[in-house]
Amino acid sequence: MANAGLQMLGFILALVGWIGFIVCTALPQWKMSSYAGENIVTAQAMYIGLWMSCVIQSTGQMQCKTYDSMLVLDADLQATRALMICGILLGFFGMCIAAIGMKCTKCLEDDKGKKSKVAVVGGALFIVAGLAVLIGTAWYGSKIARDFYNPITPTNAKYEFGQALFIGWAATVLVIVGGGLLCCSCPRRETSYPPPRSHGKNPPTAGKDYV
Repeated sequence: MANAGLQMLGFILALVGWIGFIVCTALPQWKMSSYAGENIVTAQAMYIGLWMSCVIQSTGQMQCKTYDSMLVLDADLQATRALMICGILLGFFGMCIAAIGMKCTKCLEDDKGKKSKVAVVGGALFIVAGLAVLIGTAWYGSKIARDFYNPITPTNAKYEFGQALFIGWAATVLVIVGGGLLCCSCPRRETSYPPPRSHGKNPPTAGKDYV
């Protein structure tokens, strides 16, 4: 059985990473204006996220506008939205299930083997949630890189990675590592050996010779 401290460490890492998923999804800084070319006006910066786009003036004033219709959005953006939401939901269920299977909780105390298996299920859900978010952020980031290096893309329409992507990648590492530590709770199979053979009564001695 895994150490309770290792279980607690895995749960805390996964919990912090799950909070990072929520922050990453809500932030509008998924991609930001690029100033790679010449003669680009830097009086304002453009940030685009999953739910809104924002413009920050040089004075510090920020104006944001949510997307009016989901149907007019790119398929990549919609797929990234779906993956991020799936990651958040899977992480929530993994957190609830892992809390039941941890040694520091009172649930399922009578059956420690089943309790460890529940913790493993929670860790597996955390890993799947991390993979979903990793796919979503990597997909979105690859699209930004393709558009940036595409010679057809106008200079003023090129974007760079925003802070939300880096938060998402860091949170993914925490969740996957935390889920892996929880999966270490899997109980080992105990090798059963056959019981030693019990010797019967002493073998009969040779009969005495009678004269």
